[in-house]
Amino acid sequence: MSAHTIIDNAPIGSIVTWSDGTPQSPTRFRKKLASWQTNNSRGRLIRKQGGRSAGCIPLSACFTLHEADYGAGGVIAIRVHRTFSSDSMLHFTIAERPAIGWVRVFDRAGDDAELVYLAANEPDAKEWLTRHGYPHAVLDQVTADEVGANAVEGRAA
Repeated sequence: MSAHTIIDNAPIGSIVTWSDGTPQSPTRFRKKLASWQTNNSRGRLIRKQGGRSAGCIPLSACFTLHEADYGAGGVIAIRVHRTFSSDSMLHFTIAERPAIGWVRVFDRAGDDAELVYLAANEPDAKEWLTRHGYPHAVLDQVTADEVGANAVEGRAA
């Protein structure tokens, strides 16, 4: 599916894969494999933004995926996010949607909110918030309406 379809239909918290359609390079070719992995990977959908403008320059709609965390000893040193424009030529697939009843923790309210944690239930989300510094966090429970809309439109959950 296209990037535009992800923006329109994928719920925040979904695992999204992307691919350019090329076959994977053998592991012995480390540089070629690293290049291939740039255009063929997966991540959790953490933000969707509609079209906007910066001054007189129009910016297309986009979405951001959390691809990986790197660190040691329980400390995250680098967090990798990838942002894709709605006109991206890559092929996207929703690999997994959040289950009904899961709770999304956003860093703030509003259209520019970013998913910072996906909890199995509300007590888990509140417990996570006590250990992390998000004073303006917003909790949002995944509803049956989101999953039901996908089933009615013929997409797998």
